[in-house]
Amino acid sequence: MRSIGVGAQGARGGNRVSPARPSRRRGRRVRTFNLFDGELDEERTEPAGFTWRAARLGPKLGGTKLGASLYELQPGERSFPYHYEYGAEEWMVVVAGRPTLRDPEGEHELRPGDVVCFPEGPDGAHQIRNDTGEPIRVLIASTKSLPDAAVYPDSGKIGIWTGNDADPPRLFQIGKAVDYWEGEA
Repeated sequence: MRSIGVGAQGARGGNRVSPARPSRRRGRRVRTFNLFDGELDEERTEPAGFTWRAARLGPKLGGTKLGASLYELQPGERSFPYHYEYGAEEWMVVVAGRPTLRDPEGEHELRPGDVVCFPEGPDGAHQIRNDTGEPIRVLIASTKSLPDAAVYPDSGKIGIWTGNDADPPRLFQIGKAVDYWEGEA
């Protein structure tokens, strides 16, 4: 992952890219976003226990191949239900606070600067919780491409995201799966 605002020589090379300097490759400006105090302009207010504020960094930075979102969770909140994905590898960077990570090996308290990779499939199952008395911030970056599927082991569901507005995201109970030939003539 390339550091935002650092030039080709890296942090020690002193070749910093200014946010106002146009990119030579595409004729557009290099954009920045601050993970510590950047504006969180998206909010999920329900259901209780799964609320957060967020900023989707891809659109803010002009990114097209890598997605990343910054989430802020208040005390007692969780990011999403425990899940794993097919079609995406995700990385999480702890920006502030001490989140609790639930993964296939159990629960682990993380600290600022910790980076975790969630591979595709069951080995990458995860959920983030805030068990502390202070807000936490985590950055989640993803190679997400469509179509995408997410499995929710606790509730026995699978979700399918096609990216097509005519075919919106849908979730299904895994236990109600049908045979491939069901309903075919």
